[in-house]
Amino acid sequence: MKKLVSVSIVSAALFVFMSSAFADMRTYRTACASCHMTGAAGAPKTGDKAAWKARIAQGMDTLVTHAIKGIGAMPPKGGRPNLTDDQVKAVVAYMVDESK
Repeated sequence: MKKLVSVSIVSAALFVFMSSAFADMRTYRTACASCHMTGAAGAPKTGDKAAWKARIAQGMDTLVTHAIKGIGAMPPKGGRPNLTDDQVKAVVAYMVDESK
């Protein structure tokens, strides 16, 4: 019985993690990819390690602040004011993870 409970807990945690990861990817695709996949307006391309190296070195707090408030040609929240700060933070983490 204990094994079944443990497996159920792990399964539930994995489901929550995967749901969150898919939500972050979906938000990226709908709100960020148009610039961060193409490099439009000087946006660093997701996955371009060289373009992200110095940005990542600034730290997550700085990257998240830039994403929320806007920087350069990027408007606040990438022009999606309906996104929550937590959603923006999650998408920044996704892009950083993809660009290390």
